[in-house]
Amino acid sequence: MNDTEPLLATLLEERKARRGLPPYLPQEDRAVAALLQSWYDEREPGANVRDVARMGGGASREQFIFTLERDGTERRYILRMDPTEGITETSRAREYEILRAFEGTLPVPAAVWLDIDADHFPCPAMIVEVVAGVTKPTSDQLSVTGLGTILGDPLRDIIRPQFLGHLATIHNFDWSTADLPSFTAPTDDPKQPTRWLIQFWKELLEQDAVTKEPVLRLATQWLEDNVPDCEKISVVHGDYRTGNYLFEEADGRITAILDWEMCYLGDLHADLAWAIQPVFGSHIDGVFRGSDLAPPAQFLAEYEAASGNRVDPAKLHYFTMFNAWKSYILVAALGVRAARQAHNHQDVLLTFLAATGPLFVDELARLLMMEESQ
Repeated sequence: MNDTEPLLATLLEERKARRGLPPYLPQEDRAVAALLQSWYDEREPGANVRDVARMGGGASREQFIFTLERDGTERRYILRMDPTEGITETSRAREYEILRAFEGTLPVPAAVWLDIDADHFPCPAMIVEVVAGVTKPTSDQLSVTGLGTILGDPLRDIIRPQFLGHLATIHNFDWSTADLPSFTAPTDDPKQPTRWLIQFWKELLEQDAVTKEPVLRLATQWLEDNVPDCEKISVVHGDYRTGNYLFEEADGRITAILDWEMCYLGDLHADLAWAIQPVFGSHIDGVFRGSDLAPPAQFLAEYEAASGNRVDPAKLHYFTMFNAWKSYILVAALGVRAARQAHNHQDVLLTFLAATGPLFVDELARLLMMEESQ
């Protein structure tokens, strides 16, 4: 694989090798409970696993919540396991490492165990502590988390400065001194971070595309021809938006930043453009708010003030195009393929999300027409 981060190139090859596998059978609670108990028997003799239950949601990982009793105390944990295929192609090792790196710096779930080679569990897995909080107001029972979530007033004004402050911390984090062995820094030239990114997602599109969309071909070519320089290599969360953090509904305090599985080292503009994507925002009384937090101009100005990082409009535009392209690949290529091959436990949800594919095609067409008109 040319011009791709080494670990991601390995993931792509492993994905190809799994194509011929039989349908994925979701794990049963009883079997998971036995696996967890034997895991702890080996590592923490005397600990007792109970109350194992499947968690809803999760279009990429299969998740189970459980209670662990040890030394007279009880703690709640979540087991995250990889199905055969999902809506993303990611590494549990990287997710584990980045959570450990930010522990004590950001509100993140504590990552406590990792089985990256599936030596014990049937597939790569990690265990994290449960954090209290909700991903959306309890009054919002209709939207898929993060898609059209309405925080409303005064909650959005309480959450916004925390959300932007945490993003500033992520982007200004000194990754070079952290223990991140699964990450490779793209430092050969200023375009390498984004070239690695484009090559990875392009290969996923070529592997998993179920339809041929001419707009996607045009967008791919535009992205390859217009790669911007990355002056500052930052930790990029990869899916930073409303729906991917927990908060206390009573006071609006963010208790955990979630879903780090698409994290990488690259251009911070990718996170900014992702958080203000139309699909993750709200349109109320003619006002669009990115992640239902603020109109884009206010959102970006407050980010600059919180982080000290300047937002480059040209790069923001580039990653707006990239994120629409990436989103299509997620929902209309990887997700559809995984559901069609019965390689995932959430085939109904993946099929539902595929319906958003035309939204991203339309957005790409609009952005490409803007380029043609200039």
